Amino acid sequence: MSRVLLKNIGTLVSGRIEEPLLIADAILVEDGKIAQVGLLRDLGERDAEKVIDCQGTTVIPGLVDSHCHPVLGDFTPRQNQIGFLESGVHGGVTSVISAGEVHLPGRPKDAPGVKALAILAAKSFASFRPGGAKVLGGALILEKGLKEEDFQEAAREGVKIVGEIGLGSVKSPEEAAPMVKWAKKHGMKVMMHTGGTSIPGSSTVGAAQVMATDPDVVCHINGGTTAMPMADVEKLIRETSYTLEIVHCGNVKVAVEAAKLIAEAGAKARVIIGNDAPSGTGVLPLGILRVITLLAALAPVRPEEAICMATGNTARVYGLPRGTIEPGKEADLVIMDAPLGSVGRDALSAISAGDIPGISMVLIDGEVVVEKSRNTPPATRQAKLVKKG
Repeated sequence: MSRVLLKNIGTLVSGRIEEPLLIADAILVEDGKIAQVGLLRDLGERDAEKVIDCQGTTVIPGLVDSHCHPVLGDFTPRQNQIGFLESGVHGGVTSVISAGEVHLPGRPKDAPGVKALAILAAKSFASFRPGGAKVLGGALILEKGLKEEDFQEAAREGVKIVGEIGLGSVKSPEEAAPMVKWAKKHGMKVMMHTGGTSIPGSSTVGAAQVMATDPDVVCHINGGTTAMPMADVEKLIRETSYTLEIVHCGNVKVAVEAAKLIAEAGAKARVIIGNDAPSGTGVLPLGILRVITLLAALAPVRPEEAICMATGNTARVYGLPRGTIEPGKEADLVIMDAPLGSVGRDALSAISAGDIPGISMVLIDGEVVVEKSRNTPPATRQAKLVKKG
């Protein structure tokens, strides 16, 4: 049995928004999963093959990007870039959720083709781990001609998501609502585009269409990239129980205003955070950290709550066995601190001040995959591997 111990943790963010901060200074990992969380004096370190000294810094769960548009492999034809998923790991992203493989050149737009694409992507990413990242790929795009047996087959073959409705030929609630019911019946989570048109062929979607379609997740409530009117945003916050996604590639003003309404409504547990990239906005290795910082700096959201939105909240929605720091969960962890030169004294106060924290180490399944991020500014205090097996 392999054992990894993280000690001298200054601040531990749990990923659970109902209790975002834990009183603990050590985490014991056994065979890739969190075994114990507590005080070092109770855990001990003699039996650990590897010991990581966190140097009094902050440990959080690995970030989960709730909205990505991969294709196959670690290449995006949208930006003609290789290695964008691996680069995101250097931004603390250890899990990625596909919202649809829409950028595939020549993407099929018939029922058999989109089903085959979703199954292929789901199976491919089930085995492929770019930079160690876990990609929940294969999001079925709704096209005309899909039948319930197509959803049943796709689900049986590992497809767990319906990509954001509005990107395919099925757009109206009259067409989409029956398919949504089939998808939910067979255990899929359903996303829906909102706001203005994003790519050729997509549609403009407001609150009334969302509510008539009844998805699980309201994609980019702050626009992807153009936002709905604030009246529609407020309606979805106050009159529904849908999961509300805030993304980097959206309207920043609406992101902040929506977060204020969400706080007033006591709906922080419904918020998840995504990039909505690759897109015309680009490839964004630090996009999730930037949304966390935006909300904590400009909205009534504490930094630890924003981190929970980007970790435990998303993991809960998609049924992932990670995203929170508690026994039994996969040990996907990020160690961070205030960046050099920040007015913040630690990662959380730096985030509240509007600074991107410095990542000093990323672990996936208890294995160190990043030592000193190449994408964030340098951390003031650097975690160290002080004992090697």
